[in-house]
Amino acid sequence: MLESGIIIRALMRNKIGALLIALQIALTMTIMVNAIFMIQDRQQQMQRESGIDEKNTFYLTNTVFAQDYNIQVEMQADLNLIRKMPGVVDAIQINAIPLSGGGWSMALQHEPGDDKDTVSSALYMVDDHGINTLGVELIAGVNFTPNDIQWRASGQSTWPDKTIITKAFAKSLYPDDWQSALGKTFYISQNQPMQIVGVMKNLQAPWNGWSGVERSMLVPFQMESQGSKYLIRTEAGRRDELMPIIEKALAERIKGRLIRRVTTIEDTRKKSYRQHNATNKILTTVVSTLTLITGFGIVGLALFSINRRTKQIGTRRALGATKWQIMRYFMVENFIISTFGVIFGCIGAIALNMWLATTFNLTPINIELIIIGAITLFIVGQLAVLYPARKASLISPATATRTI
Repeated sequence: MLESGIIIRALMRNKIGALLIALQIALTMTIMVNAIFMIQDRQQQMQRESGIDEKNTFYLTNTVFAQDYNIQVEMQADLNLIRKMPGVVDAIQINAIPLSGGGWSMALQHEPGDDKDTVSSALYMVDDHGINTLGVELIAGVNFTPNDIQWRASGQSTWPDKTIITKAFAKSLYPDDWQSALGKTFYISQNQPMQIVGVMKNLQAPWNGWSGVERSMLVPFQMESQGSKYLIRTEAGRRDELMPIIEKALAERIKGRLIRRVTTIEDTRKKSYRQHNATNKILTTVVSTLTLITGFGIVGLALFSINRRTKQIGTRRALGATKWQIMRYFMVENFIISTFGVIFGCIGAIALNMWLATTFNLTPINIELIIIGAITLFIVGQLAVLYPARKASLISPATATRTI
């Protein structure tokens, strides 16, 4: 059996090549582990539930340009028309769309005053049909009633006295007992009281990269605005069928406004996470390329070493070394080089992750990912050296008698 000490001494006599491969493995390990960590983090973000019935929900923009257009009357007529259509579950006017990238945010505080701690939240203005249209789950409290709904004029600074918030928002307000938030009065805009009458399971904010993306609140408002959005939820499987029908019906009902930008929530999600997908593809390409380069580097080093030691290998064959013993020599040699590379790679991966976690507010890497990265590189190293090792094992014993 070959001794590791003999192999290490041989490597020390030709240490430059081995050192370069070990450093290449270390660099690949450092980048691979953290790249996969970032890919997993983005994948988890992309898989978060928005809280709404995405597959059966779409929205459109109602833009008014007529001077004699009664916004309150016509908007309510629009909603009544949509709600009565066969296949429609419900519809509302809303100020922002989850995951769309644009919306409102406000903050609640336990006590009035301009020097109090606040917790920010995305804000959605809806009527008493909001819960049903969004498809969110009310896990505590009650929905708004028709009497709670108010009209909000452009530039208005006052707020209704009721709100429905997400469980995540309730946890931010009461970390030890989120249920205790129900029924409590908080303050919006520093000094306006607002009672929490309901808690939703979840409803995401419009901004997927925001740390408080799960914190959202509903307020009982309908907006007197020249430009507003209608959110429509349909029966399962009927969304695509009803989208052009509803658009046409609204366009034909009354002139003096434009109906446009008919968009599904699924398309909005894809657009919202387009950058995440692109980044993941780039990181995957980088990891794959580095791994291939490392593998080719190992092949190159092994072939170079074999070419330099052809006569030595022939001598060993002439002295009775088997093909397997020759192959094993180079595979053990590669394993030793990979071990040093993986050790330094682990150190580099942890150091880089600590910097990433601090700089970008990411969670620390888990040990399982480092172990998987190490095993992967050991396997890559052994597969890469397999061809050169087999080539070495085929060197004829007669090579030892040749003069160079």
